Amino acid sequence: MAKENLQVLNALDVAKTQWYHFSAIVIAGMGFFTDAYDLFCISLVTKLLGRIYYTVPGYPKPGTLPPNVSAAVNGVAFCGTLTGQLFFGWLGDKLGRKRVYGMTLLLMVIASLASGLSFGSSPKGVMATLCFFRFWLGFGIGGDYPLSATIMSEYANKKTRGAFIAAVFAMQGFGILTGGIVTLIVSAAFKARFPAQPYSVDPAGSTVPQADYVWRIVLMFGAIPAVMTFYSRMKMPETARYTALVEKNAKQAASDMAQVLQVSLEEEPEKLEKITRNKDYGLFSRQFLKRHGVHLLGTTTTWFLLDIAFYSQNLFQKDIFSAINWLPKAATMNALEEVYKLSRAQTLIALCGTVPGYWFTVAFIDIIGRFTIQLMGFFFMTVFMLGLAIPYHHWTTPGNHIGFVVMYGFTFFFANFGPNATTFIVPAEIFPARLRSTCHGISAAAGKAGAIIGAFGFLYASQGKSPDKRDAGYPAGIGVKNSLFVLAGCNLLGFFFTFLVPEAKGKSLEEISGDNIEEEEEEEEEKGAAYV
Repeated sequence: MAKENLQVLNALDVAKTQWYHFSAIVIAGMGFFTDAYDLFCISLVTKLLGRIYYTVPGYPKPGTLPPNVSAAVNGVAFCGTLTGQLFFGWLGDKLGRKRVYGMTLLLMVIASLASGLSFGSSPKGVMATLCFFRFWLGFGIGGDYPLSATIMSEYANKKTRGAFIAAVFAMQGFGILTGGIVTLIVSAAFKARFPAQPYSVDPAGSTVPQADYVWRIVLMFGAIPAVMTFYSRMKMPETARYTALVEKNAKQAASDMAQVLQVSLEEEPEKLEKITRNKDYGLFSRQFLKRHGVHLLGTTTTWFLLDIAFYSQNLFQKDIFSAINWLPKAATMNALEEVYKLSRAQTLIALCGTVPGYWFTVAFIDIIGRFTIQLMGFFFMTVFMLGLAIPYHHWTTPGNHIGFVVMYGFTFFFANFGPNATTFIVPAEIFPARLRSTCHGISAAAGKAGAIIGAFGFLYASQGKSPDKRDAGYPAGIGVKNSLFVLAGCNLLGFFFTFLVPEAKGKSLEEISGDNIEEEEEEEEEKGAAYV
């Protein structure tokens, strides 16, 4: 039969929403705000980098980053993120959530500042140092995923746990929005102060020397919100579930949570010893495979498939907007004007589609459940992606661009009121405490593998077949239309793999992970299954 849980864990499960819940959301959420800002702001300045460092005198089009450089600049942070998710996810289960939490934030601050200070006397030198620092920026960001999700899930009560974790993740939407707004403000200020002719009129003068400061300011701004929350992260107590179930220190867990909840709690060392008996199985054990193997397959595959589509859409909005002629041709603008119009377009998409989707998830996840939201999100992402791809020629003709942008915005809305939020939430709930951070890190790393495919693959795949439809130096691709079909296929696969993921709504973490099941009951279940 199910074991009676520790009083301290029961108290967390049934606690009313209090100030410490909101402070935890803000502290963890500001990390995610910074993560999203740092990951996505690079897409706003890559065209500017191309103009500054790779313009060829006499060429009819402004300079663009060479294919290998563009892929590296866009994708290297994801490589760092994948590595960081695996490393810090594992470390969070070994050393504790709190001890590792500050390391990731400090690394993000240093790498954000260093990215903006990228040095070198040649384009190759600047790009090399930028990629180096963005890898370590991604490494720090990677640690934030499993740690923020795990800390929030272990602090929350079971009634509103989904909303609390979703609220942390929803700060990603504000990070994306802020990236657009900051770039908009900086580019507008420089454009007003340093006017220039379009590239077609004055190729050399269209990119003013001061434009080099714009991308540096945009990248360095990401350090500010991280610095603001560093002290608060250091003051957070370790989660009671880690202290009790992993470190097996009932006294410390009761003491920490008594202060947080402002109630009197018993230590219960004997009950803790009984609860944790025979529960030290590892990630590669037969017991874990039997209990959670299918679950881990479900969380990794759905996150992988989602991120192929989601990051392709986010990172290459600039290419899609140019392809449908929503943005003017690059040669008709100067460098700062192009940054301004690009950031304005991305800000509009974030404001109308991205941010609302996150908060719909916060509002409804504990009402309709994770499974339903994820299934619905994948379904509508597929529908709207096909709605863009099938009549693609219609969307590219003059007068129809607004319709394309509305449809495009809906794919973002249902990504965020859907699998982009739930793939982050569920791995923080369904795995046992001793492996929760590790399994979340593995799931998130699978997602970043998808993001890397999206960042590198879509860059090439979306290029047109004729030379005038693709950027300089790129081989012929399958075009934006066929790329959208591929992304729709990824969403459809995600829909079917969602059936491998269990529903966690309304259950305690110990109940959903199976850590409150007696060994005798588990043996009876095995015998019954063998008999059948």
